[in-house]
Amino acid sequence: MMLNLIDRLSEWNPQLLRELKGRLKLFNVAIAVITSLLLQLVIFLYQLRDFPGEKYSLKGSYCHLHEFYDRKESLLYTQQSTLSNQLSDFQQIKPPDLTKIANIKVKIAQVNTEISNLQSYLQNNFCPENEIGWQSWWRDHWEYFFLTFSVLFIFTLLVAGTYLLISDLAKEENRGTLNFIRLSPQSEASILTGKLLGVPSLIYLFIIVAIPLHIWAGYSAKIALSYIFSYYAVLFASCLLFFNSALLFSLVSRWFSSFQPWLGSGAVLFLLIITMMMASSSHNIKDSSSSFRLFSPWDITNYLFPNLFNVYQGSPIENLQFFYLPLGKNVVSIVGFYLLNYGMWSYGIWQVTKRCFRNPNTTVLTKGQSYVFIACSQVIVWGLNIEYIHKIRDYITFFNCLLVIGLIACLSPHRQTIQDWARYRHQSKQNKSLLSDLIWGGKSPALLAIAINLVIISTPSIFWTFLSPNSNSLDKFKLVLAEVLFISFMMICATIAQFILLTKTRKRAFWGTGIVAAVMFLPPMILAIFGIAPAKTPSSWISLWVFSSFPWVGIQETGIITIFMGLLAELSILTLLNFQLTRRVKLAGESATKALLAGR
Repeated sequence: MMLNLIDRLSEWNPQLLRELKGRLKLFNVAIAVITSLLLQLVIFLYQLRDFPGEKYSLKGSYCHLHEFYDRKESLLYTQQSTLSNQLSDFQQIKPPDLTKIANIKVKIAQVNTEISNLQSYLQNNFCPENEIGWQSWWRDHWEYFFLTFSVLFIFTLLVAGTYLLISDLAKEENRGTLNFIRLSPQSEASILTGKLLGVPSLIYLFIIVAIPLHIWAGYSAKIALSYIFSYYAVLFASCLLFFNSALLFSLVSRWFSSFQPWLGSGAVLFLLIITMMMASSSHNIKDSSSSFRLFSPWDITNYLFPNLFNVYQGSPIENLQFFYLPLGKNVVSIVGFYLLNYGMWSYGIWQVTKRCFRNPNTTVLTKGQSYVFIACSQVIVWGLNIEYIHKIRDYITFFNCLLVIGLIACLSPHRQTIQDWARYRHQSKQNKSLLSDLIWGGKSPALLAIAINLVIISTPSIFWTFLSPNSNSLDKFKLVLAEVLFISFMMICATIAQFILLTKTRKRAFWGTGIVAAVMFLPPMILAIFGIAPAKTPSSWISLWVFSSFPWVGIQETGIITIFMGLLAELSILTLLNFQLTRRVKLAGESATKALLAGR
């Protein structure tokens, strides 16, 4: 039977069989199972340290008598406070009424004696066994166990799983075996699925061994099974997203070498810790972090199990809205939204990963994929933040700048690709027009595609500007000009990046990303350091913001003539750069013989 199962597995996914054979050794399996069982035992016994024994306090939360003694103690302290205030008031009266003062002091002494007697009684007497709420204690005990393993599952799967996947691909790349796998007749989907299922198989085994007791603990803690399985669904979907991202990161960041797994898993750990702190502190989700937090499972886990972080005001995502739709008011809608979000991004990253696996030298995204990616990201950001978009405009701009940097890195082809495109484009059998090739082609320069993506990014802001009732016509016109300035500035950055990628220097992608990031963020940082901001400095200095990646900061204090001069300057620079880039591409496309005859 086992041989039959192995044969079927080898037919279905040979890569998965290869991964499982390398990892599911008897010793490794035993370690994973024993570790899981021991950890369950340790956590179970650790909670038993609070087991109500023979000397359980009368004021313990599980003693049925604690409310009586709490109420009695509170009453005595209230009497003590009232009498002390009365004594203070009578002592301030001139002349003092010595008789009343003496009576109050006697009463205070009596109350103090009663408090002392009560405290002595509570210290020397313990809760009777028949007055202990055993059912409540066991329910809380099982809830503690359930929530502890819920947190443990998230950290173990996402952090350790990410590390193992990145480390495995990095080792395969260094040994050269990854190229042999690429040459195998298996499809990209089959190979990558084998990696996803096989590489973290010991972690899966560790989790699977703990799941039965985890479900039983949740059931014993009176947690609805629908909520428990909703948690598992979200955890599975988040694993799919993070593991796909780990594979993609490993394929596109080969220059990090052995540092890859530490960087990738460290980034995941940092994300989980930051979002865990936000979720546990009742941090309002109605801010710029809402889109960022949706990729972490903490908020939805806290929503399903409110005692996870004991947040005073409840889970922040109870107030989550998407284009004014109250998603957080219903468990089905919020869980469905999380699953849809995870599923959509997982599918997109999966398509990109398959493309990069088969051809490591291609661009990370196709131009068509970039349009869909940018459109989806803008829909999510605006949908989650549309209620208070005017408050976080600068954060969205910063997010879009990071998005553009990533877009330039993912879309811009390298020297050899552009050289082949320029040299052999006219020999293509598809007979595409130049415009169509620049919009959709995989090897052509990406500037027109980046311009289209910038228009997609700016379109929601322009619509919002026109629909805003709080601005006059001149202000709206200036805001539209700010969007145009933003597009032209980003196009200059994209052109600079393409210039660098056409050079013959080593690590062109690294230098291109660094220089573009410096051009985008250094000028605003310098202006902010020198305190050049609205209402603080003369308008002539504020105008400098118009020439940065954040033109909105100074656009309202800048005159129309200055704005048009800035726009004209940026368009002139962009035209000159593109003219030189076109010339460079033509030279790169010349044959070696023609270049030699021309003396180049």
